[in-house]
Amino acid sequence: MVAGKNIFELKDFSFYYGDFLAVKSVNLGIEARKITAIIGPSGCGKSTLLRSLNRMNDLILTSRVEGEVLFHGVDIYRKDTDVIELRKRVGMVFQKPNPFPSSVYENVCYGPRIRGIKKKSQLDEIVENALVRADLWKEVKDKLHESGMSLSGGQMQRLCIARSLAQEPEVLLFDEPTSALDPISTANIENLLQELRKTITIVIVTHNMQQAARISDYTAFMYLGELIEFGETDTIFVNPYNKLTEEYITGRFG
Repeated sequence: MVAGKNIFELKDFSFYYGDFLAVKSVNLGIEARKITAIIGPSGCGKSTLLRSLNRMNDLILTSRVEGEVLFHGVDIYRKDTDVIELRKRVGMVFQKPNPFPSSVYENVCYGPRIRGIKKKSQLDEIVENALVRADLWKEVKDKLHESGMSLSGGQMQRLCIARSLAQEPEVLLFDEPTSALDPISTANIENLLQELRKTITIVIVTHNMQQAARISDYTAFMYLGELIEFGETDTIFVNPYNKLTEEYITGRFG
């Protein structure tokens, strides 16, 4: 990996829920405008690590961290970090589509409105651009004032992606974004992620190893809170360095 291209650098990063050590001293670089997949069995710390990148875990009162998570070279766990600004720059899409119970339009313009954008023509442009980038515009352009909850599962997930894109993030974090979707919707999301990586850094947690192999540039394999192996996806899947990685990928456990 070329020095200086990493948007995130984790240095001896550990995460605790109370006394439980969920992520153990991880060192990891995440390259800008690439897709990095995090794989591993359930309970291995994948989602905890992902949510650490935009401090979503702060919402858990007993949590604490050790080490550093550098974003553009600055530790996001510094006391003076503006967490709201961080989450604008590092957006997140969850496992289950979670549109707001309002119109398609209101879902997408929520963030820009909070930022103080009031002019309708400006909001219209932001909404259209975000929906186009989320590959949803053609399907909903005549339904902008209908409920976002009336869309199909795959459309709702793309609406959630559009809602994040309206914030103009540098990074998008995806936590099992297709696990609740059918194969066609899954393929649509995968195609979308490969298009988005031209302009946005993507980190995705997935149980689906075929998905990781299909769409990611780099893969991190975690087990029992530890980062066991990290490298280019082709290498991880074809010629892993660690025997544990090989056993997981070939389905011997997990």
